[in-house]
Amino acid sequence: MDSFSALIRTASHEQHVEAETSTFMSDLLGGRLGVDAYARYTEQLWFVYEALESAARRLAPDPVAGPFIQPELFRLPSLERDLAHLRGPGWRAGLTALPATRAYADRVAECARDWPAGYVAHHYTRYLGDLSGGQIIRDKAEKTWGFARKGDGVRFYVFEEITNPAAFKRGYRELLDAVPVDDLEKQRIVSECKRAFTLNTAVFRALGEEFPLSA
Repeated sequence: MDSFSALIRTASHEQHVEAETSTFMSDLLGGRLGVDAYARYTEQLWFVYEALESAARRLAPDPVAGPFIQPELFRLPSLERDLAHLRGPGWRAGLTALPATRAYADRVAECARDWPAGYVAHHYTRYLGDLSGGQIIRDKAEKTWGFARKGDGVRFYVFEEITNPAAFKRGYRELLDAVPVDDLEKQRIVSECKRAFTLNTAVFRALGEEFPLSA
C-alpha cells in the first residue's frame, strides 16, 4: 500500500501542475514581466505566510499539527526583508491583498483555528513546494532582475537553517506518514491539499489579470 505522503503527492499532482504552469508564472519565469510583477507576487505571499506562521505557536502543542511546526521553515522574516528591498522601507503601507489572496489566507487561518489536520495540508503544499520548485524561481529572479545570489529580493527562497533539503523533505514525508489520524481524515487532508493548490492557482490567475502581457 502506498504511504500517505505518496498518496498526497499523486492525488494532488494535477492541481500542482496547473499551479506551476499558470500563465503568470510562465511569463514571470520567462523574464517577460518586470520586477514590479515579481514584487506584487511577493506581497501576496506575505498574506499567506502571515496566516500560516501567526498560528504556529498556538498549534505547536497540537498532536496532529505540532510536529510540523519547525522554526527553520518560517518564511515571514525573509519575506519582510525581500519586501523592504523591493518596495522600500515603507512597504507595509502599500501592502494590499488581491481578493484571491485574501480567500487563500482566510482559508489557511480558518484551518489553523478549527482544523489542525487541514492546516497540515496547507503547510505541506507551501513549504515543501518552496523547498523544491522555489529554487527554480530564485535562480530565475537572480538572473532576470539582478538580485545578489541568495540575497535581498530572493531571501524567501533561501532556507539558511536547512543544510540538506533532500534529507529534510524525507523527514517531513515521514512525519506525514506518521500523522495520527484515521483513513477518513487522511482523505480530507488530501482534499484540502487539492484545495490549497486551487486557491494558489486563483492567486496566479488574478496576478495574470493585473499583469497581462501587452499583445
